[in-house]
Amino acid sequence: MSATSYRRRPVALAAAVATAAALGATALATLGATTASAAEVPLSGYELTWGIKQTYRTYVTTYAAGTFTATDGASQAAGNGAFTFTDGTGAYDSTAHTLDLGFKGSLRIVSAAHGFDISLSGVKFDSAAAEITADVTKSGTTTQDVPLADVTVTRAMTDMETKLTKEAADVFGSASYEGAAGDPLTVLQKTPPSSSSASASASASASPSGGTSPSASASASGGTSPSASASASQSASASASASDGASPSASATQAPAKGDIADGTLGWGVKKSFRTYVVDGVAKGRITTSGGAKQAADNGVFTFTDATGTYDTDEDTLSASFKGSVNFKGHEENGEYGLDLTLSDVRATLDGGTGKLTADVTSLGEKTEDVVLADLKAAKSDLTASGDVITVDGIAADLTAAGAEAFGGFYPAGTDLDPVDLRVALTDDADLPGDGGTDGGSSSGGSGSGGSGTGGAGSTTGGAGTTAGGVTGGLANTGSDVPAVALGGAAAVAVAAGAGVVIAMRRRRTAEGE
Repeated sequence: MSATSYRRRPVALAAAVATAAALGATALATLGATTASAAEVPLSGYELTWGIKQTYRTYVTTYAAGTFTATDGASQAAGNGAFTFTDGTGAYDSTAHTLDLGFKGSLRIVSAAHGFDISLSGVKFDSAAAEITADVTKSGTTTQDVPLADVTVTRAMTDMETKLTKEAADVFGSASYEGAAGDPLTVLQKTPPSSSSASASASASASPSGGTSPSASASASGGTSPSASASASQSASASASASDGASPSASATQAPAKGDIADGTLGWGVKKSFRTYVVDGVAKGRITTSGGAKQAADNGVFTFTDATGTYDTDEDTLSASFKGSVNFKGHEENGEYGLDLTLSDVRATLDGGTGKLTADVTSLGEKTEDVVLADLKAAKSDLTASGDVITVDGIAADLTAAGAEAFGGFYPAGTDLDPVDLRVALTDDADLPGDGGTDGGSSSGGSGSGGSGTGGAGSTTGGAGTTAGGVTGGLANTGSDVPAVALGGAAAVAVAAGAGVVIAMRRRRTAEGE
């Protein structure tokens, strides 16, 4: 097996400087009094979570009948979710305010039907270069440090936007991936520094974040940081050490263990094949969001906003309702639609990691409230707040019998729907992460029998024969980012499923007229 090395010139991003604020206290806490001015600070105990791209995972496990196998410390979230690489080690540069981390774990991606066998290992995150790299083994050849995605680095280092590279497009077999949005990236410190090392500094009070004191800065793991200015005698007014938890000033502003939700978002795509069927399949229709909901570019997932409800982190329960609606419309004939489905008042509940996803469903003008669309299953049962925000990503969603009926028999009960991402703010001033991969509600669509959206009605994806979001490359004519080898089978499935929906919808309309 041969091996080559690939390393791009680092791309400087001003946003990378913000990582200093997230890491400052943790990094300084590991310094001794004689090394407080050293540029390189060792880091350990980090985890990196990234799903590559949700549509790629769907392609591998459905159209390509393939598998993902995570080993050597890596894991995959339930419901064909994102991948986590562990035991991240590296260094924080307190002069440049950047960090460089390498992670354990391997991911093998195999499809006998489509003839590929790809392995990723040696995953790295470099905030200075603002990129994710990995050693890639493909066709018997290993190439080291292949840049897979450019990263928009943020202070919290959670849910950072990623953009797939040309090299990633080559690795994963679709030219359309170049420049496409990848899954969000999160880098967290899961194993905090030991209390002995945290209290070793006698006077390391310099702040690498440009004014934010170490005792006030949050660590990359989202928790409160240990004090870096504790003296050997540690007066009663000194900040608490890592073993004592948060400083008194920090704990005074933390959200209580239970209470009312201040804000939040729910990200959910319903099901990618359904979106494709409506916009690019035989339905020749459109998808429109309104009332605060948004849809990501390229006929992507939906984000519902302005969460209200309650939470209890001691009991690991959460109940949240979200604003916004999404309408699926297609099969137009003489000005009437065989498919006209609206989901609104979306709500999610979790209790010990399991729960329900409900919505009001309006089909062909008939509204049914509080329909349980999906059973939810999170990867972990506990709910924890980081920076007064509860984040639960990649929640597996299985279609219920009531949900199957709501979709007119398009899918049978038990079908895996798109995963659900929850971000819930517990206080008014909490820094709520981004919109779960949306593009801020930009319109993606065109003209045709489905039509384009009108102003003020929210974002619209649609139009017969259009490409969602102007996808370029080998898949431009399909509007799909699924590798071209899978499109034949996918189209056949969409046609067959579409016929079932039309029949179901027309039968319902006939029954109403009787």
